[in-house]
Amino acid sequence: MEIQSPAKINLYLEVCSKRPDGYHNLNTLMCCIELYDTIRLTFGQKKISVHCAHPNVPEDETNLAWRAAQLFFDNTRIHEGVHIDIEKNISIGAGLGGGSSNAAAVLKGLNSFYGLPVSSKALITAGKSIGADVPFFIYGKPAVATGIGDILTPCDCIKSCPILLVYPSIPVSTAKVYKKLNLRLTKNKKINTKFLFKLNLGKGVAKQLFNDLELVASEICPEIQEAKASLLAHDASAALMTGSGSAVFGIYENIENAKKAYNAISQNQMRKNQTPQNRRWQLHLSHLVV
Repeated sequence: MEIQSPAKINLYLEVCSKRPDGYHNLNTLMCCIELYDTIRLTFGQKKISVHCAHPNVPEDETNLAWRAAQLFFDNTRIHEGVHIDIEKNISIGAGLGGGSSNAAAVLKGLNSFYGLPVSSKALITAGKSIGADVPFFIYGKPAVATGIGDILTPCDCIKSCPILLVYPSIPVSTAKVYKKLNLRLTKNKKINTKFLFKLNLGKGVAKQLFNDLELVASEICPEIQEAKASLLAHDASAALMTGSGSAVFGIYENIENAKKAYNAISQNQMRKNQTPQNRRWQLHLSHLVV
């Protein structure tokens, strides 16, 4: 079975409070984008195994996809295994949710293959134990996520639009970002979760987008602000870091403007003297998946 495992972006992200269990309560609007890892499942195996050519993806039980398979077999008492091959296209340490998406893809794929023994609701509940973003990827549609990210409310007002994604090629640790976060310094904005997200986006959309983690992540990775400034300088209606970083997305009114920005930023990167301290950005032209 071959499954497309999408990346996500956070159109806003508010960190509300820290919980006794160490997690944080969030209020965030998430949407998948047209950037995918490919997951291939080979059934009828004696055990669970994972293969991925990316050097930073573990191939043991620490991999979220491996954990998802184990959770499914434990919960359904199916005594089989599966081989999971991951073709990685979603950058690691970018705030795009690749690992959680892979885990969700495995859960959904196994559930489909074995005749849907687990309900969608139960699958979402099970996914929470693997990672906070897994329930969203199982749900698979634009949603406002609260709690640790597992309480989902559909956001049907989202419309597809062009997105230009910039990854500065520097991974950022989610744990490190949250450790440095000072909740007293975050902006206490009143969030309008029902704002209209239309195709003909104007500059006003920038007022609706914010991320409480952006300033902290930018202290760790200053290139985040450079990427954001570059997108805004190339006609993005708005630009924002996604998740805990370090990827930044720009929202465009039309695909022509997004393509022009892609070409211009790519050429600027080509002209730069690329060194280990000045790594070339990775760009991806995409759309919101609604």
